[in-house]
Amino acid sequence: MRKLFLSSAGITPETKEEFLKLLEKNPKDITVAFIPTAADPEGDKTFVQWSINQINELGMKFFTVDLKEENKDTLYKKLSRADIIWINGGNTFYLLDRVRKSGFNQIIEKILDEGKMYVGVSAGSYLACSNIESAKWKHISDPDIVGLKDLTALNLVKLLVVTHYKDQYKQDVENGSKTTKLPVVALNDKQAIIVTGNNLKIIGDKENIVAFNDLSQKI
Repeated sequence: MRKLFLSSAGITPETKEEFLKLLEKNPKDITVAFIPTAADPEGDKTFVQWSINQINELGMKFFTVDLKEENKDTLYKKLSRADIIWINGGNTFYLLDRVRKSGFNQIIEKILDEGKMYVGVSAGSYLACSNIESAKWKHISDPDIVGLKDLTALNLVKLLVVTHYKDQYKQDVENGSKTTKLPVVALNDKQAIIVTGNNLKIIGDKENIVAFNDLSQKI
């Protein structure tokens, strides 16, 4: 059964308890393959350290994997050593381009079917979806710097997310949701989506869930 944890801001106090329930062993015995590649184009990379701090605070071990330096064979070998594949945030379009060039998209389903968990943070959450169209809906700083024509993503879940959601983006996200039949979940920084098999659960700040289209669809 595949397990995914999709978030705006990683493992926060609001989502920590539910995240820990997903683990099949003590966090101290968990190894994370940490992929920070999406941050390459960003000037301020402090958010990378925030994620590393989250991993360290839970007592999990990690090693870094840079997609620019890998191919599908080396990726498979490295990712097979981990319990969690953690795809961190940054530029979503750059990340998808690197995912394709490295062959990550060719091996990730096999890796997950072997029992590894996928953790997405911001761009890493968009990547898990059917496509990354929704990364454009808020009209803020996640530009298509690589000129992608095809926005098809990993399609690990048949839905779309919007990360770092705030009320000021509601109209933009609602308008965007009308362009797709897929379920849309807008995640603020205190929320996450947990996917186990075909089941989806929104955790964290449950009083402010924003979703469009039919979330009951098979994912």
